[in-house]
Amino acid sequence: MSETILVTGGAGFIGRSVCAELLRRGHRVRVLDSLIEQVHGNGGRPADLDSDIELIRADVRDGDAVTGALKGVDSVIHLAAEVGVGQSMYEAERYTSVNDVGTAVLTEKLIANPVRRIVTASSMSIYGEGLYVDADGEPVQQAERLPRVGAATSWDPVDPQGRPLTPVATPEWKRPSLASIYALNKYVQERTTMIMAQAYGMESACLRLFNVYGPGQALSNPYTGVLAIFSSRLLNGQKPLVFEDGEQRRDFVHVSDVARAFADALHLPEANGGVFNIGSGEDRSVKEVARALAGALNRNDIEPEVTGKARIGDIRHCFCDTTLSAERLGFRARKDFGEGLAELAEWVAGEEAVDRVDEARQELEARGLVA
Repeated sequence: MSETILVTGGAGFIGRSVCAELLRRGHRVRVLDSLIEQVHGNGGRPADLDSDIELIRADVRDGDAVTGALKGVDSVIHLAAEVGVGQSMYEAERYTSVNDVGTAVLTEKLIANPVRRIVTASSMSIYGEGLYVDADGEPVQQAERLPRVGAATSWDPVDPQGRPLTPVATPEWKRPSLASIYALNKYVQERTTMIMAQAYGMESACLRLFNVYGPGQALSNPYTGVLAIFSSRLLNGQKPLVFEDGEQRRDFVHVSDVARAFADALHLPEANGGVFNIGSGEDRSVKEVARALAGALNRNDIEPEVTGKARIGDIRHCFCDTTLSAERLGFRARKDFGEGLAELAEWVAGEEAVDRVDEARQELEARGLVA
């Protein structure tokens, strides 16, 4: 069934892929996006945002603009957000305003302009540390790392007896452990969506995205996804910066798979009222990924710089248990990581990027957020 769909933040990296997927499925698409400089540079309409898409340049906190954008809309995909764990720790007001107040404004305006369903983008960051099992095979939901007091201290969490814990795929039932302002924001966005939708007779779903990558990322934004940050460094002949020892493990999912998940969550009856992990179901170390990207860009001569330092708010291991999204949404990632990395590298090779990674690191260090 064809609908008119509002995508907030639809001019961003994930948003453009979501919009393209919705158009392919025969929907009409309207985008509300503030086109901020940190993401969009000059703030113009992205060249790869289809001309059939109506673009409203406005802030999601602007109630009048949101009311106008909702006119005639059947459903909403809510992606508008400030993104980045590190930056959220020293720009807490801006992040909380855009992410939490913006979601409150959107859902409040939906009272007078109700839609069939709203699907909101959440994040794996709300888990904090992922799920672990202890030496007895028991699940540990709230793993904590010991303060680093020297090279002999493990980067990995241990149990109260000092025994090592083993990371396992993280399911949706794991309790949140909010280790950054960004994580807190995303959890508030989830709960605001669910509470307001239920109160006013609308359907809802939230997708907890793991590490999304692919062509179209904001290469000059030092707080975006790690593969975009690594790409920017390599494109400028610089070493990718890898925090800790580089052995922390993550789940990387291609943006085309994420776009498909949003389009499906908008219509599948089984999605209503649910919160779902969206990842590949495969885990890789950050150092391994940095080297693989260098190879894809023909820069095997550039080894990652392993800093041996940690950022406040960072976690050690978190990767995706896809069981629930497979059962309820029929979701399985289709893009092979090697194929996706080659596609990303081909796109990156034709781009220019301003490398602001050192600048971002200095910002964090000046505030005592790197140790």
